[in-house]
Amino acid sequence: MNIGDLSKQSGISAKTIRYYEAQGLLPAPPRLENGYRDYPDSAVSELGFLRRARQFGFSLQECGQLVQLWRNPKRRSAEVHQLVTERQQQVAQQIAELQETQQLLTDLLSRCADNNSPHCAIIDSLSERSNG
Repeated sequence: MNIGDLSKQSGISAKTIRYYEAQGLLPAPPRLENGYRDYPDSAVSELGFLRRARQFGFSLQECGQLVQLWRNPKRRSAEVHQLVTERQQQVAQQIAELQETQQLLTDLLSRCADNNSPHCAIIDSLSERSNG
């Protein structure tokens, strides 16, 4: 199948498919006499796997590790578990940081008179933090 068909079936752009190929995430397919790539039907599944891994926020390097594990029938589930555990911990850290940011913004908003006065407690607070 050509890259256009693969793109349609997988929902991944041809540019991204070529990028994944260049990064070694997708095996380079054989080429036809005209030089066009000839992807096997299994490439649709591989790209679906990569798309889902990316949706979970795995980096390209982590996706590469996951793909290698997926392709390896002798893989150890403990390796997959470790990768997902690390990603889950990263997400938990991001959530904690976002919650802290949300609380800081809520605190800033509580200081604001929200009127037509030129005095702005939010600006004052931001100035203090940047100077201190």
